[in-house]
Amino acid sequence: MRVLVTGGTGHIGPYIIRELIAAGHEVTGLARSDTAAAAVSALGAKVRRGDISDLDGLKEAAADSDGVIHVAHRQDLLPSGGIDAVAAAERQIMLAYGEALAGTGKPLVASGSIGSPGWENLGRPATEDDPALPGGDKYKGTLRVRNIVETTVVGLAERSVRSSVVRIPPIAHSTTDNAGLLPLLIGLAKEKGVIGYPGDGANLWPAVHSRDLASLFRLALEKCPAGKSWHGIEGEGIRFREIAEAIGSRLGLPAVSIPADVLMLPGYFGFLANLVTLDLPASNLITRQTLGWEPAQPSLLADLDNGHYFPAGR
Repeated sequence: MRVLVTGGTGHIGPYIIRELIAAGHEVTGLARSDTAAAAVSALGAKVRRGDISDLDGLKEAAADSDGVIHVAHRQDLLPSGGIDAVAAAERQIMLAYGEALAGTGKPLVASGSIGSPGWENLGRPATEDDPALPGGDKYKGTLRVRNIVETTVVGLAERSVRSSVVRIPPIAHSTTDNAGLLPLLIGLAKEKGVIGYPGDGANLWPAVHSRDLASLFRLALEKCPAGKSWHGIEGEGIRFREIAEAIGSRLGLPAVSIPADVLMLPGYFGFLANLVTLDLPASNLITRQTLGWEPAQPSLLADLDNGHYFPAGR
């Protein structure tokens, strides 16, 4: 299959490209700069120069492919237009794919979020059949944008696009993770001299290894039915306190509770305060049963024990 991949030079994208090539697919990565083009080429993929802001170019690239995996984001719009501008732009990207692929039955797999707002109130772990739910001010940010994208992608099934969404948890970990939530939490702990967790720290955070996530994107591309969402998580979730304690153990720092009444005040978590309080239990049962996906890489806590998040002398 000739597969177009966007976001191929981010954290997850290179794993997806390698996974697809290893499975025998011909991969083309969209690259907007010489640096990105060189990185895509080094992964063994063909290079197509372009930018996801060029909708006509994106439609042409999608029409030239047998399938699309989209993991790029328009975060460049945040400084000038805020989150509403990001949401509007990414929705237009999905609609552009819809125009290019309508009536073909070709696959489009886009990234969504396990943290779909509203899931905290289900009273049970979220499943793949639960729809993306609208959120209020508490959920401003990436989660809100991913909701809009997810709803739009799933809706393209009505236009005979084999569209699906891979919902990604708050933490995707790997040896190349240098800008995700784990590095942020580790940096914060080093700055403050303690590693904090909200309240009793019992809230659950799902996680996944980036290599396992890449294999799920491939399976969704190859075999999933249209209009479905999949859960790229290694388990129902890990208590935030356990994550904090694992980080503290590696750094030789105490893990301490940040009381609920001070969480939102200027202090330890800062702009992360809304995020760290999320409780997001979720199941991957439907994903495993339908696609035959089984996480095989180290778990989050095992990956923290491997030490690559804590290089010597840093």
